[in-house]
Amino acid sequence: MSFPKIGVIGGGQLARMMAPEALNLGFELHVLAEGPDVSAARSVPDAPVGDYKDLETLREFAKGKDVVTFDHEHVPNEFLTTLINEGVNIQPRPAALIHAQDKLVMREAIEKLGLPNPAWAKVGSVDELVAFGNEIGWPIVLKTPRGGYDGKGVRILDDAGQARDSADWFENGPLLAEDKVDFSRELSAMVARTPSGQAKAWPVVHTIQVDGVCDEVIAPAQDISEDTARTAANAALRIAEEFGVTGVMAAELFETPGVGAGFVINELAMRPHNTGHWTMNGSVTSQFEQHLRAVLDLPLGETRELGVTVMKNYLGGANQDLYSAFAAALAAAPEVKVHAYGKSVRPGRKIGHVNVVANAGQSVDELRQRADLVAALIRDGVPATA
Repeated sequence: MSFPKIGVIGGGQLARMMAPEALNLGFELHVLAEGPDVSAARSVPDAPVGDYKDLETLREFAKGKDVVTFDHEHVPNEFLTTLINEGVNIQPRPAALIHAQDKLVMREAIEKLGLPNPAWAKVGSVDELVAFGNEIGWPIVLKTPRGGYDGKGVRILDDAGQARDSADWFENGPLLAEDKVDFSRELSAMVARTPSGQAKAWPVVHTIQVDGVCDEVIAPAQDISEDTARTAANAALRIAEEFGVTGVMAAELFETPGVGAGFVINELAMRPHNTGHWTMNGSVTSQFEQHLRAVLDLPLGETRELGVTVMKNYLGGANQDLYSAFAAALAAAPEVKVHAYGKSVRPGRKIGHVNVVANAGQSVDELRQRADLVAALIRDGVPATA
């Protein structure tokens, strides 16, 4: 039997980071890229450029693939259903993927499972939005059901006046209104599941957001109660089972110590996720290897952490020539692992991350300092200032 051919729709950094894992396992990775210069196109030999919103393009790309999976959740579900009906092995399936594509569908499904949800409502007008805010108390959060990520498509509303200023958001249909949860920190519970039902969870991690973008991850989350960590991981596993998820899934959470289950579910992602990048160096099995195993229905790898790990993103900044800073960055902290995405530098754009795994006796604060030093050197081209 020949080794499998895996098609990935989307050519971003997630597809790029699947490439070395596929190479190690002998799999053929093919990427449907948005353009010739996207991240994955620089590392995958077969990366045809095409529009993932065009059925014929998807149909042509899927030919000869043993499985087709995703770098993002934006492929039209009706096209995926058509391909499945034509015999294409799509993982995850559209019936699962819709919960990551549409936040209203997700909220309703999580409520039916009895899992921790914030107070929420589907609102079709400004009047309904104001009524929701008056009922549960201000501030509230307004979200577009589809397409939002990294803080996009989200608005915090402090009062009815700000709600009325959001009338233009209703042009494309109903929106999701939620209680603004009073939380202590953000967490992420990541799992992987195969089509035949095997599932495994990684340790629950602490995620630190800056301006709506993941900035740091501390794995595993420190000072979390065993009960909360276990319940959160089990909630993610149950979601994966009940929704029929295949591949990697991240459940982003708000920690609420002493309230309810100790957390509420914020959002879902059904693909490798920024909050799982720590696994590349800090877990026995990375999320990218696990995703490939899962969509091929192979036995899943061990998810145990190798030590406390800090992941730090670096966004586009002052330094346009990233490689010019590598010598200084690698010398400053040789134990820190650098991952670059092959992207052009643009302010605020995710262009890479670093991981550092604790040696004996190292504190989390020291790990964070080491990771920040290297990320700052690459981002700015100058040493991090005190």
